[in-house]
Amino acid sequence: MELINMLTIILLIFIFIALALFGIYLIMVFRGRKKREEVEKKPEEENNTFNGIPKESIYSFMEFDEIKDGMIVRKNGQQYVMVIQCQGVNYDLLSEQEKIAVEEGFVQLLNTLRFPIQLYIQTRSLNLRDIVEEYRHKVDTFRKQIELIDLKMKEATDRGEQKIVERLEYERRRKNNVLEYGMDITDYVARLSSNKNVLQQKTYIVVSYYSSEFGSIGTYGKDEISNICFSELYTRCQSIIRLLASSEVGGRILDSEELAELLYVAYNRDGSETLQLSKALDAQYDALYSTSKDVLKKKMEILDREIEEQAVDIVTDTLIDADKKRSETEEEEKMRMLQEKSLELLEEYKDSIDPEIFEEAKQEVKRRTRTKSKKANTKE
Repeated sequence: MELINMLTIILLIFIFIALALFGIYLIMVFRGRKKREEVEKKPEEENNTFNGIPKESIYSFMEFDEIKDGMIVRKNGQQYVMVIQCQGVNYDLLSEQEKIAVEEGFVQLLNTLRFPIQLYIQTRSLNLRDIVEEYRHKVDTFRKQIELIDLKMKEATDRGEQKIVERLEYERRRKNNVLEYGMDITDYVARLSSNKNVLQQKTYIVVSYYSSEFGSIGTYGKDEISNICFSELYTRCQSIIRLLASSEVGGRILDSEELAELLYVAYNRDGSETLQLSKALDAQYDALYSTSKDVLKKKMEILDREIEEQAVDIVTDTLIDADKKRSETEEEEKMRMLQEKSLELLEEYKDSIDPEIFEEAKQEVKRRTRTKSKKANTKE
């Protein structure tokens, strides 16, 4: 009896332990599930940390929302900014009257302003990359033209057309001189662009407009607000540009890409010299993936090259044909004059020559001049 009681107690103990373990398991599962739900419900910004330090968005650092329609949008669409680039004059080289006129024009600008403006000066290293690329493209064009002239010279030499060869040689010398000059200019500009000490200073006028200036904006949509602000800013900028013109200072409104470059240089003083914005855009660093040229664009470039080569061939052949026709015309004119001169000599001695001999000689002169003309044309 005691043994049965002991076994019963042990069994109850095992059941109690099993129930306790199962209860602990359920509690752990419940806590894990609750923790996962809390993590999923927590905003993404709260988890955006690195080693306990919160990660801030780059947009909050840049202090503007976007660049749109030639405007910088700030403060969640409350402020819109346009920028005017000024082309200054060399004040020191002006005469006294011209200096006075410039000063009076600037005073008139200040007295006419009815809204705040900001002056911003930015110094950059001189960027001649686009100019160097354009020069190299033109040099390559001249090099191709010289190659085509060499080909035409060889064809004309094989045909024995010495006049055409001489004309092509003159044209080749002329283009070769231009080619050598272009190569020198390209090398010089390339060396100049590599010099980081060559700086360029640009002056800008910053014009702002707040959406609250035209009253309540609750009844307007976002696009409508943007259009109204654009119209007001554009009107202000145009009035400033007209006033600057009275001071002999040119001005123009920057577009969206130029605004992006302006801000890019402002935020990347050192990096903008190493990697310019135009290079970054050409390299498609702002794209999800890089692609080569469009197939249609490649086909169009090939067609353009073929058309250019065919046009050069047609022009060259036309010049050769025109020269042949002119030579034939000159030869015919020469034979006609020779025939007239011969017939005039016969007419002088007509009275002393037998009439039959005179007529035969006359026909023989015409026959021989025609024969010479045909031989000359055949030789050509």
